[in-house]
Amino acid sequence: MSDHSEAPVAPVEAFEPPYYAAVFTTVRTGEQSGYSETNARMEDLVKDVPGFLGMDHAQTPGGLGITVGYFRDTDALTEWRTNAEHRAAQGRGQAEWYQSYTLHVAQVERSHGFVRGEALRSPTVG
Repeated sequence: MSDHSEAPVAPVEAFEPPYYAAVFTTVRTGEQSGYSETNARMEDLVKDVPGFLGMDHAQTPGGLGITVGYFRDTDALTEWRTNAEHRAAQGRGQAEWYQSYTLHVAQVERSHGFVRGEALRSPTVG
């Protein structure tokens, strides 16, 4: 994924379930021309999807990248999956930027959060 060092370090907040998590795990190739610009555009574009809740990123020193996008419902996921610019970026990712990737989509049934100095936020079910 891109270098997110300038962004504040904090996880996406807990939301009232159910909602969906799309977990995109990647290993990139050595060819990254245009990746940062496209990644930044995708991050801006997904924010316009009604039902998009937020996104977390992590990158290991060994090159494993993980992006988790959170969506209120399957309509939001479908809108993102079928967005024309996103589809074009996916094609370029397969052709140039990714050695391998996996995508896992799951329904979130429990969610809670913790921030030091604040009360536990727990919009959990069960």
